[in-house]
Amino acid sequence: MNAGHTHEAEYYVGLMSGTSLDGVDAVLAEIGPSGQVRLLHTHYLPYADTLRAQLLALHVPQPDEIHLAACAANELARLYADAVKTVLTDFPGTVRAIGCHGQTLRHRPMDGYTLQIGNAALLAELTGITVIADFRSRDIAAGGQGAPLVPAFHAQVLRHPGIHRVVANIGGIANLTDLPVNGLVRGWDTGPGNMLLDAWIRRHNGAHYDRDGAWAASGTVHSGLLAAMMDHPYLQSSPPKSAGREQFNLDWLDGTLNHLDAAIDPVAVQATLVELTATSLADAINRECPGTQELYLCGGGAHNGALTQRISALLPKLSVATTAALGIDPDWVEALAFAWLARQTLHHVPASLPAVTGARGERILGAIYPACPRRKQ
Repeated sequence: MNAGHTHEAEYYVGLMSGTSLDGVDAVLAEIGPSGQVRLLHTHYLPYADTLRAQLLALHVPQPDEIHLAACAANELARLYADAVKTVLTDFPGTVRAIGCHGQTLRHRPMDGYTLQIGNAALLAELTGITVIADFRSRDIAAGGQGAPLVPAFHAQVLRHPGIHRVVANIGGIANLTDLPVNGLVRGWDTGPGNMLLDAWIRRHNGAHYDRDGAWAASGTVHSGLLAAMMDHPYLQSSPPKSAGREQFNLDWLDGTLNHLDAAIDPVAVQATLVELTATSLADAINRECPGTQELYLCGGGAHNGALTQRISALLPKLSVATTAALGIDPDWVEALAFAWLARQTLHHVPASLPAVTGARGERILGAIYPACPRRKQ
């Protein structure tokens, strides 16, 4: 069905679970015939510590990993189904589809593949709703990075006809979308977002994250460590590009620390990790997005006061705010994007941007797992 043949609003659920491994964001979205999006309901379902540990372990090769990944995918599907049930509580309408990103275990476009688990077939069985999943693979098959996936959505809902905007999503990995008044929409992963910050404070303080960046703010940036981390080849490369735990992880951080002569206090490392996220993001904007006037932040990092202050300080000529200023709560932008991406799939409309991913052309993304046909009574 072509998008132009639909004259009524439709309803979609979007599910997002990202590299932060914190939990599932679920939204119910109303999407109009021209692609306009309205957020109706939201729900956040945190991962149990045991599931988080299982998923983290699966990011590196281990014995019996195929079986372990399949079992984790089944557990995720049940968790996703619970999130869908809750977000649809008291909703009387019909949901066209669920857009489910899945949980990334490997993202290696240079080797021609990406892997997000979540057992979409089981999710369709548990919810009775059509599920769209595996959004990245088709773009990678066409020679692209398969990520980031959200710039097309940002262009749909956040682009301004007279103001050059950049949207920065700071999840486990940070990515940005360049929305010039004229010219191509571009986007790429700028480097680590919250992932290393969360891992470091978990190791030293036992917390899942640094609330408002308070621990980092109590420390002092170590210039030698910052310079060593900023020397990572990924940060020096040009887009299109995408990143994940393959490039930025605790082993890499530990190795960088071991190459420095002096011992560094853990709180100073946390402060320096904040500076790494802010500096890599600001550098990308200064280098690749000349003429930017406004920067809008979303994702978990938008709530980190220490981080947002450093981003604003490094970009003094820009107006910096969260996407709440544009009417979209920063916590739900990515989940909304996957509701919109599911709609694009069902309407046979391309949702990839070759200028973002480097693919050979636009592609319709996602694999469709249809809802079970209703039984006759």
